[in-house]
Amino acid sequence: MLTVTIAAVALAGCGSLSSAIKPESSPLTPSPPVSRAAPSAAVSTARDAEDTGASAVVIAQAQPTPQDKDTKSAPESDEEDFDPWEKFNEKVFEFNRQADRFVLKPVARVYNVIIPEPFQLMIANGFDNISFVPRMVNSLLQAKWGGATRELSRFVINSTLGIGGLFDAAKYYGIQKSPEDFGQTLGVWGVTPGPYLIVPFLEPMTVRDGVGRAVDSVMNPLSYFGLMPFFWTGLALKLGEVVNDRALNLELFQGFEESVVDLYSAVRNGYLRRREQQIKE
Repeated sequence: MLTVTIAAVALAGCGSLSSAIKPESSPLTPSPPVSRAAPSAAVSTARDAEDTGASAVVIAQAQPTPQDKDTKSAPESDEEDFDPWEKFNEKVFEFNRQADRFVLKPVARVYNVIIPEPFQLMIANGFDNISFVPRMVNSLLQAKWGGATRELSRFVINSTLGIGGLFDAAKYYGIQKSPEDFGQTLGVWGVTPGPYLIVPFLEPMTVRDGVGRAVDSVMNPLSYFGLMPFFWTGLALKLGEVVNDRALNLELFQGFEESVVDLYSAVRNGYLRRREQQIKE
């Protein structure tokens, strides 16, 4: 029971911004570790706020001008359209944030002392290499043949020259990842995003992206370990991935939380803007 409890709470970091980590989205104090590994949900959530840039601070504190008053009703209506569950979302957002602050981040600090950073990078590369399937399939579904070819090439090169994916050997050949997911695929197909949503233990999403994540999880080879009789193996792998990623991004964007008046809105707006841009690309 203790193991299950710790696991559940640790996964809560997947939708949170710890008091220190949320700042990782801060445009004021960016940190190099961002590029070291694929972002965990906690890191991804914080990065959403970064996408709002300094404008997030301005938007959160700005007072309406006389010209704004004439059009005030329209923006409010638009906001209600994409975030009709705001009250619920804010409560869950705060829960996830505190869970990351008091559980996941302390665990990551201990992990950071035990496991040297070079080994953390190898672990992150290994997880990323195994998860190439959803990226390749979604590239195909979006008719991005070059992206699918890159993903297949990366997998072959990293699995061989990269010693099972522990090293990103493909980058030395200039072969970059094609970060596509099924949420983006649905967007390319014309499916509307639906309401913004935050649930416990997961990063922010829209209804469309929630469906996309479910489909991607089925395609991810790591998910097969989540089935009986490999449930505990799958849980251990997931926890290991989350904690390892959190350790790699331990001190990103310190101070961002204190620089933004409305952190929830900053993260929401950054997430929606980033997803819109990814679909356009």
